Amino acid sequence: MTTAVREAPHHRNLTCYTDYKCRLPECVERFHTWQHTRLRAVADGTWQPFIDATPVRQHLLKLYAAGLTPHRVSVLTGIDWNTVRLYTQAAPRQGRGMIRQTTPETAAKILAIQPEPTLPGRVDPTGTRRRIQALSAIGWPLRELGPHIGIKPDNVRRILKRGQSVYGTTAHAVSDTYNQLRNDHPSKHGVSSIGIARALRNASQHRWAPPKYWDQYPGAIDDPHFEPMYRLTRREIIAQDAHELIRFSGLSRQSAADRLGVSKAYIDHAFRDHPQYAVEAAA
Repeated sequence: MTTAVREAPHHRNLTCYTDYKCRLPECVERFHTWQHTRLRAVADGTWQPFIDATPVRQHLLKLYAAGLTPHRVSVLTGIDWNTVRLYTQAAPRQGRGMIRQTTPETAAKILAIQPEPTLPGRVDPTGTRRRIQALSAIGWPLRELGPHIGIKPDNVRRILKRGQSVYGTTAHAVSDTYNQLRNDHPSKHGVSSIGIARALRNASQHRWAPPKYWDQYPGAIDDPHFEPMYRLTRREIIAQDAHELIRFSGLSRQSAADRLGVSKAYIDHAFRDHPQYAVEAAA
């Protein structure tokens, strides 16, 4: 009977070597360096593997009050967000208590974080949603974007459905992530080919515009009044324009057709193909 080898969730600390039996060269080197440092400190009488986590807890609470999230702290430090969360609250369902002691190295990483510049509490969500959609349009699955942004993966999808606004800190984090990932292929970050294909298919179905489209219209990605025409056919554009003229200007279909330089039959066909824009002219 063989025992399955668990795949390490990441390769940033010693646990992949000690707990998951990872033997990647860089992970082996990380462990040996730590072991050498530990043995030398023991010989010198300065070995202090753990320290009180209270200062870390107090610092995290200040960061949270300033608008940062455990996910954002995870992005900035490289520490798993579940571990970050355990410094301020227990996870009884997982059988894990609140962290009371930590290593000096981990404490230094967290204590080095400073509150980010003050941002408006709530801002217009247009640019935030379009940046997420644009990354999806180049193959980024929505769930994979969460760790990069610094929010829960499920919250990425919620942003696309949310009502009137998003937090300013979230908008700022999404903008940073967009600038960092827009020129990277998702596969370089471990995203599977299946995940990439699904993201591309979903974005295509929703006609989400990629970064290259937004590059053509400086500033438009944040403009809620800019109507992207990405992958729209001429007939659909005519249907949209005719809808506006008939509904808000009170024109007949014939008058709208004259204004748009097409025949009335063309508008009839446009409304037939795109019934969501169909509207009857007033008598």
